[in-house]
Amino acid sequence: MRYFSTRGDAPELDFEAAMLTGLARDGGLYVPQSWPELSRKEIQDMAGESYEEIAFRVIQPYLGGAFEDATLRRLIETAYAGFAHPARAPLVQLGSNDWVMELHRGGTLAFKDFAMKLLGQMFEETLTRRGERVTIIGATSGDTGSAAIEAFRGLDAVDVFILFPHGRVSEVQRRQMTTPADANVHALAIEGSFDDCQALVKSMFNDFAFRDRVRLAAVNSINWARVLAQVVYYFSSAVAVGAPGRSVSFSVPTGNFGDIFAGWVAKQMGLPIEQLIIATNENDILHRAMETGRYEVTGVVQTTSPSMDIQVSSNFERALYMANGRDAGSVRGMMESLRQSGAFEISADALADLRSDFASARATEADVSGTIAHTYRDCGYVLDPHTACGVHAANARRGDPATPMIALGCAHAAKFPDAVEAACGVRPGLPPHLADLYERDERMTVLANELSAVETHIENMAR
Repeated sequence: MRYFSTRGDAPELDFEAAMLTGLARDGGLYVPQSWPELSRKEIQDMAGESYEEIAFRVIQPYLGGAFEDATLRRLIETAYAGFAHPARAPLVQLGSNDWVMELHRGGTLAFKDFAMKLLGQMFEETLTRRGERVTIIGATSGDTGSAAIEAFRGLDAVDVFILFPHGRVSEVQRRQMTTPADANVHALAIEGSFDDCQALVKSMFNDFAFRDRVRLAAVNSINWARVLAQVVYYFSSAVAVGAPGRSVSFSVPTGNFGDIFAGWVAKQMGLPIEQLIIATNENDILHRAMETGRYEVTGVVQTTSPSMDIQVSSNFERALYMANGRDAGSVRGMMESLRQSGAFEISADALADLRSDFASARATEADVSGTIAHTYRDCGYVLDPHTACGVHAANARRGDPATPMIALGCAHAAKFPDAVEAACGVRPGLPPHLADLYERDERMTVLANELSAVETHIENMAR
């Protein structure tokens, strides 16, 4: 299996090189040359299997021999051993045919743990075998950073630098990034928005001299291995409610588009998905793009679902590449227009292609609060604000009521206690392994939104 950049001007790579590289040297994102298809019987045979076994069957065709089968199984087992539920991603029923998939059973209480824990194991295996060292850098709107730190903390061959918007993440999210004492972990609070953090990361990857000096590697959802790991829970949840014997729909709280693109990949692999609903909060650039065909950046609005407070959704580039028939030139043109003017137009044919796979909906702050309140009132179940966006979108855009609808439950409600308590009157508590989080010492560096300042700090601190 070979991997190609969405912008067409970077070398094609194998899986291992694409994983370690993250962002292509032309600024594009790597995608596989083809989408391996699973037969109806192969999907049917996943019913009753462990999450780890399903992960092996979904991931293995993309690796091109990067890991031997026994090694891959070991990495998967190790990655998910610490999750707090044997199903790893259990389903909770909210209505006759409505479900929430709980993706918060990992160590940092967010869906990012599913991809990051496996990515950490893959990095460690590869770097140890090669005798190499890398500097991992990532931008986070809240959850990616803590998941990356948890996955890579204490590893000898890795330094981890996580950029997050200063004052724009929840206290729990911040403390999960700033309280680890491991010497290889560095939390950088940037005076700006998440989009500023993401732009800094991309700029560092495009500064090839700096990139090569510190051996940068990316663990944001721009890293293909992250997206691949997320494909797994679409299969595990779908077979639990009757696939492939019937179609399944998903509503996905969406910021950077990586999680819902994983659902699109599952569909290409043969999973019978009826609807993929892009659920946005008031930062609704993706919903507006789907409605109008114009992708236009506006100011970031701070909401109670901060991990979705994003205007530039990096992984949307992968969807655009596929919707334009893998035409890298079209993607380059759109990305250049975005850089110059903050907007681009999606062609009529590409927009029709996107609409054939995706629907979309926007949740206002009132919608989020109301969804948390009525879900608790009717079901006794406490949603976090991000999951509430997904549940709201599922209700707003639902198609056939006979088709199971699964909203992705992105995070534990205890990560956003103020918003949840304001909505439903319940203040969710942290699980035992994080019970003392508010008492732990914090360690972070506040930096200006300036590339030179950030690069200098990273170069000084990297071992």
